[in-house]
Amino acid sequence: MEGYQELKELWILKDCKQDTCRDFIQYGKIVTYPRNRFCIRAREENSNIFFILEGKVQIYNLTKCGKKKILFVLGKHNIANESLVADFNTIFCETLEKCSFFVIRKDRMMQLMEQDFALTKNLFRYQERKLWRLGHQLKNTVGSIYLERKLASKLWKLARDFGIPSEKGIKIDMDLPVTFLADLLGVPRETASRVCGKLQDFGLIIMEKKKIYIPDPAKMAAFYRTGEY
Repeated sequence: MEGYQELKELWILKDCKQDTCRDFIQYGKIVTYPRNRFCIRAREENSNIFFILEGKVQIYNLTKCGKKKILFVLGKHNIANESLVADFNTIFCETLEKCSFFVIRKDRMMQLMEQDFALTKNLFRYQERKLWRLGHQLKNTVGSIYLERKLASKLWKLARDFGIPSEKGIKIDMDLPVTFLADLLGVPRETASRVCGKLQDFGLIIMEKKKIYIPDPAKMAAFYRTGEY
């Protein structure tokens, strides 16, 4: 359980008034969800904002064919919601491991934003960063970029966000079965398996069961940007 002082140090409360910090913490609560639990479902009513304190979640939507397409994998210092004002969700948020959230009602959040512009600015900055990331993803999903480079880009990003050093390189600290990678790319499982095989042949990744290692992140970055390895 997060203590009062630890909650005061949340990024959303940076430069905020003491009264705002106190009210923000008093208005919300900490909830913990187990692995593979939905905290947000698209098209369902939701009056809460979920700040991720610990753990990882997948943010996704469904295509017209009903296939999962993962938009983000988010960890600490992020918000699980896409919609911060509307009463209905636009995405699905599912936990990838045990997660803790600080949950506050949207109307309470709007009230605090009205009384403290620093809180509003922090939220705007966060949304700007998320829009930049989404734009970057769209740029990397156009038809002219090979699937191998798309997956390399996504794995490089996961290694940057959730990587830990190991003897084999940077280990992405989460389970990455082929079905998950297929959802990340928006392709069939067989295609994702073939793409993973090519990245292994190129020496860009090492796969052991559900774990992926990146021996040389700089080489991986060069590959997804230029196609050269």
